[in-house]
Amino acid sequence: MHNDAGPLPLQNIHYVKKKVVIVDDSRTIRGLLRIVLEQDSRLEVVGEADSAATAREVIKQTDPDVITLDIEMPGMNGLAFLEKLMLLHPMPVVMISSTTQSNSEATITALSLGAVDCILKLTSAADEGACREISRRVFSAACSTVQVLSKAPAIPPSPLSQKAKSMPIILIGASTGGVAALECVLADLPANGPPVVIVQHMPGAFLVSFSQKLNRQLPQDVALAREDELLGYGQIRLAPGLGRHTGVNKSSGRWRCRFSTPSEGDLHCPSVDALFQSAVPFSRDVVAVILTGLGRDGADGMLNLKQSGALTLGQDADSSVVYGMPRAAWEAGAVREQLPLSQIGAATNRAVEEHAKRSRGRDL
Repeated sequence: MHNDAGPLPLQNIHYVKKKVVIVDDSRTIRGLLRIVLEQDSRLEVVGEADSAATAREVIKQTDPDVITLDIEMPGMNGLAFLEKLMLLHPMPVVMISSTTQSNSEATITALSLGAVDCILKLTSAADEGACREISRRVFSAACSTVQVLSKAPAIPPSPLSQKAKSMPIILIGASTGGVAALECVLADLPANGPPVVIVQHMPGAFLVSFSQKLNRQLPQDVALAREDELLGYGQIRLAPGLGRHTGVNKSSGRWRCRFSTPSEGDLHCPSVDALFQSAVPFSRDVVAVILTGLGRDGADGMLNLKQSGALTLGQDADSSVVYGMPRAAWEAGAVREQLPLSQIGAATNRAVEEHAKRSRGRDL
């Protein structure tokens, strides 16, 4: 039986239309978004606003399940409005952004502040695939649980005390709500910890800004992954997308990033499953983590990792923005330990220590 305390599974909440408010200063964009969203029978656009001031009134009048919010608006911009909204009336927000560098950086800041997702600004309703993806993500956001994360000063994690004879790797998969979740987890990992490779479902233009933001925030070396790059302690790499999957390989005791071409029918690129599956031959040196996100990407790959000896962790329902990917992995039996987001980083460190002991035992 489903636990009422956690977010409802998406398949059980399709019968109620989700109310959407569109906030954008461009009448053209508002009209385009309305057309796209109202093609989805699960969504109803109940209001529009061309400024933050108007948005406040429309939200009070309509009580929407989700709002789409433009980064650039006259008067109070999207970021300032989002910050006030999350403080006074937290609710699911999907950011609408162009791919300019300044907008990409602002979008990542918005996701850190509590926005659930980001989508690229549409220029035409002719791209049916893009329109379906927008509707899917807005609906997913409407079904999400907004998490207001603590901004208490972080205690720097203790340095890795003893390195294993066989270098481990930490693999992390995330989707909706993943930016804030990843920031929380990565802040708890030591600066000299094992290499980390991450798949975060997000448009490639935003991944560049996200990697740069993490590199400024964290003591580790953070960047987008590069083909055949050697990985070592103190490095964090994000899958860049670019139409290819990111995986890993290990030879002569060293980890490398490996890119591969997606198969026809792959739902995600980059894919968490592709990342996890690539590490199965080396699973006894793997710590795998699955965080908040829609769908089931990562569940199959994590199960194969666990069955081959990897240490696996998943985020729990109450702390997930969308309990989809972690739920699928948990129900498949792929997750050894399911925990609140605030405990995932520490649990990852314990898993690395467990690997070190296990590695030394293999050498005895």
